[in-house]
Amino acid sequence: MSESDIATSPESESGSTVGVIGSRSTREFIRYVVASLIALVFDAGTLVLMTSFFGVSYLISGAIAFLLGLLVIYLLSVRWVFERRGTRSAIFEFVVFALIGVVGLGINEVILWILTGYLGFFYLISKIASVAVVFVWNFFARKHVLFR
Repeated sequence: MSESDIATSPESESGSTVGVIGSRSTREFIRYVVASLIALVFDAGTLVLMTSFFGVSYLISGAIAFLLGLLVIYLLSVRWVFERRGTRSAIFEFVVFALIGVVGLGINEVILWILTGYLGFFYLISKIASVAVVFVWNFFARKHVLFR
């Protein structure tokens, strides 16, 4: 069988590769990556603007920027990212979503404080490290708690 036959034959649709690529969780993860990048633009942009242009402490501007990013990712998550919602109450959903975000905010602040305040890294380098850790926490917590 040629490569084109493998890719187009009905038997290939039942293979594990197609199932993984086309799974709901994979689609949601990819969408969450895109939505997170959009939220990151708001988050990091606010952080830079407040810290570098207005002289606000990186910890204060980091918290404000993170909360703005939280609002953006919530709106994108319920409108586009996740295909199922675990609750019908938008208020409850947002509260739980925000609580997961508050844990993420705590992780964000600790990483900023350790890397910038204690180890002396430039605050944007610290933010990159924070983004990676908080992204993983937020996706899996939200996926398993709210959007099963």
